Amino acid sequence: MTVRPFLPYSDRRLHTSATPVDAISETVRMIWDDMIETMEAMPGVGLAAPQIGITMRLAVVDASERRGQVVRMANPEVLHASVQLRSHDEASPNLPGVFAMIERPRAVTVRFLNDEGSIEERDFVGLWATSVQHQIDHLNGKVFVDHLSPLRRKMLVAKSAKLAKV
Repeated sequence: MTVRPFLPYSDRRLHTSATPVDAISETVRMIWDDMIETMEAMPGVGLAAPQIGITMRLAVVDASERRGQVVRMANPEVLHASVQLRSHDEASPNLPGVFAMIERPRAVTVRFLNDEGSIEERDFVGLWATSVQHQIDHLNGKVFVDHLSPLRRKMLVAKSAKLAKV
C-alpha cells in the first residue's frame, strides 16, 4: 500500500466527472488499499479517487470513532436523502488550510458496488452521511467550496493558494 499525493485544486481532474467502474478487479482493490492508506495518513474520514489523480468512481469512507470500519464503494449514488439537514465544517487536502461550514442531508441511502462486486444499498447518518456525500461530490467533479457563494469560494481558494506559498 502506498500513500498517494493529492492533486492541487486547480487540476482539471478534480472538476470533471469520474468514469464508472465496470467490475471490481485486483487493480480496483489495490487502488482502494492505497486510498485507505492515504486517508488514514491525512487523517480523514473519506477519500475519492479523483483527489489522488485516479478518474474512476471509487471512494472510501470511515467515520467510525475507533477506525477500521472502512466502506469501499464503486459508483456510489444517493437514492434517498433526508429532509433534515446537518451542518459540518468540511475541508479537502486538495485545498489545504481552509474549511467551510456546509449543510447537507443528515441521512442518505446510497447504492454502490461493494468490494465483493455486489450491488449494496446502505443507510448513512451523521458524519458518515456527510462524508459519503462529500466523496460523491468529488466523483461528480465538485469540491466542497462549490457549495459556497462565488465570492466565498474565490476567497477560500485564494487563501489556500497563499498558505501553500508560505
